[in-house]
Formats: sequence, C-alpha cells, structure tokens
Amino acid sequence: AGLICKALGVNIDELLLSQPDYGEQGLQIAEKLITSGAVDLVVIDSVAALVPKAEIDGEIGDSSVGLQARMMSQAMRKLAGHINKTKTTAIFINQLREKVGVMFGSPETTPGGRA
Repeated sequence: AGLICKALGVNIDELLLSQPDYGEQGLQIAEKLITSGAVDLVVIDSVAALVPKAEIDGEIGDSSVGLQARMMSQAMRKLAGHINKTKTTAIFINQLREKVGVMFGSPETTPGGRA
C-alpha cells in the first residue's frame, strides 16, 4: 500500500493506517479522528470490509441480514454532525455487487446499504 500511495502523491510519513478487527471498531476510530480535528481527510476502504462484530462472532450460516446496513446507517447519522463541525472530508469507498437470479428490477446491490 505504501508504494501505491507514494506513487499517487500521498505523504506516507503523515499517513495514518488502521486495519480494525471489525466494523464498529473501524467506525469508532474514524469518529475519534474526525472529532479530534487532527486530520483533514478520512478514507474508509471499503464499506464492504466493515463487517459487524456480531457477524464475526457468530457461526457460519447464522442470519446477519441487515446488520451491516444498520451499522452504516447509524454511523452516518452520528458522523455527519462531527464532519460538518470539523470540516473534515470523509470518503467511503464501497462495492457494487450483483444479486444472483433477479428477474425484475435492478440486480445491483451495495454492501452496507445505501446510507
């Protein structure tokens, strides 16, 4: 990641990189950075990688429908005010996926919902 960032003009000496264990932790880190006013830019790459702790702690096959979308919706509501007050730029990168077998309507979906 360092070489790519450097090639794109990022000052890697001032780059803060975090790889949280679960989604809520990543969003808490983002919130602390934003509210501190210590950074001008926060990038989350990617929303799809922000897996809720309940999903990580659960068994394979457990229903986790809507957990990620709920987590992201809550985070967006909470972060919006902080972002506005501190004038921090926040970029959330997401993925576009296709639902298998959709006959009518758009087959496209985004992990974490459309929050």
